[in-house]
Amino acid sequence: MTAGTTVAEVAVALLLVAGGVLSLASAIGLLRMRTFFMRMHPPAIANTFAVWCTALAMIVYFAVFQDRLALYVWLIPIFLSITAPVTTALLARAALFRERQRGGDAPPPPGDVPVSR
Repeated sequence: MTAGTTVAEVAVALLLVAGGVLSLASAIGLLRMRTFFMRMHPPAIANTFAVWCTALAMIVYFAVFQDRLALYVWLIPIFLSITAPVTTALLARAALFRERQRGGDAPPPPGDVPVSR
């Protein structure tokens, strides 16, 4: 075992632990928030960072211990970074629409806001 592999092992371990801690924080945030709109943020943000940490750990592992560069691993967090905001926005719009239909405490649609001059 060389010093380079020990450093790589520590880096992979730290990245995986960081990903796990971020996933746990996301789950705790999801459970603690009271409304749907508040619950949307922890999973969208923390899980995305957790996936980036895990993907980076996989790239370091494959580069050091398997002697190959596994850049295809980046496809997972890239697709997640593209699709997570889109699905979050669509879920928020659907929930806002349902809240307005129910007559709940939701802001009015942009066209219905009175303009003060």
